[in-house]
Amino acid sequence: MQAWLYGERGYYKHFKAIGKSGDFYTAVSTSAFFGASIANHFFALLSEKKAPRDGWLVEIGAHQGYLLCDMVQWLYSCDPALIETLHFAIVERQPEVQTAQKAYIQKRFGDAVKVHFFTDIAEVNVPYAFIVANEILDAFPCELYKDEKIATVDAHVIGWQAAPEALRDFAQKHRLRTGEIAVGYNAFAQEMAGGITHLDFVTFDYGERYVRNDFSIRIYQAHETLPLFDEALVLAEAYQKADITYDVNFAQVMDAFEAEDFETVAYETQARALVRFGLIDILEQYAKTTTEINYLREADRIKTLISPTVMGDRFKMVHFRK
Repeated sequence: MQAWLYGERGYYKHFKAIGKSGDFYTAVSTSAFFGASIANHFFALLSEKKAPRDGWLVEIGAHQGYLLCDMVQWLYSCDPALIETLHFAIVERQPEVQTAQKAYIQKRFGDAVKVHFFTDIAEVNVPYAFIVANEILDAFPCELYKDEKIATVDAHVIGWQAAPEALRDFAQKHRLRTGEIAVGYNAFAQEMAGGITHLDFVTFDYGERYVRNDFSIRIYQAHETLPLFDEALVLAEAYQKADITYDVNFAQVMDAFEAEDFETVAYETQARALVRFGLIDILEQYAKTTTEINYLREADRIKTLISPTVMGDRFKMVHFRK
């Protein structure tokens, strides 16, 4: 999976379109109010002096930079002085994607907003950071585990071999018989904790806190989905040309971060989180400044974000604090 997504010719090696012209939608590409809501939550922390006004706002895996820019825009509307006191940054390992992000930020803000770039979260050494990410946990490599065996791939053919003892112990701890075991959460938490003295980390992804004991790993291409083990899927044709993903087991994520002395502040559905962050209030403010057509269009997009049958319940938010 690491080679599939991030190898020399990996799916994410080059900039990928998201939305109607891409392979899938995200909350960020659905509505700018997704970022505004998260920024509103950050602004509440600033107002309550739970975060410093000279801290850092950092996005990991920013794609084109929409989310960070939407957050900066909302913070400016809340308090223009914050644009002068806060520091902004993106963590992005792919040079080509960084180039696309810089171009978009320049188009959006010109020289009014300076954004720093890092290739790894371990490079961020600051006293405080509010870190945000959308759909990065599902892009970590994973082992496919079944009946004490793990999947292997040789010439695009999936086989099975005995799982190492550490993975068997992990599966037993989480009561996992069949499913994905993410690789890298512990190292990610360690790197984040290593350089940043105090932080809030808010991230959204699809998944659950419990074990399904079934495989969720699947391929996304042109808004169509195929399970990895579907007979119709030809691995050689999909390899590095389509997105590959799986449902996040948030219990695994929490274990990794809590092992590094993070506090789990909140875990809830995306719908509940966005409403708590102020999404409905933001929409009502927007209604006072725009036309009815624009309001109805944005309200329809917001339904996608919070509707239980679309993104609202399937996506979860987890907030860690150090």
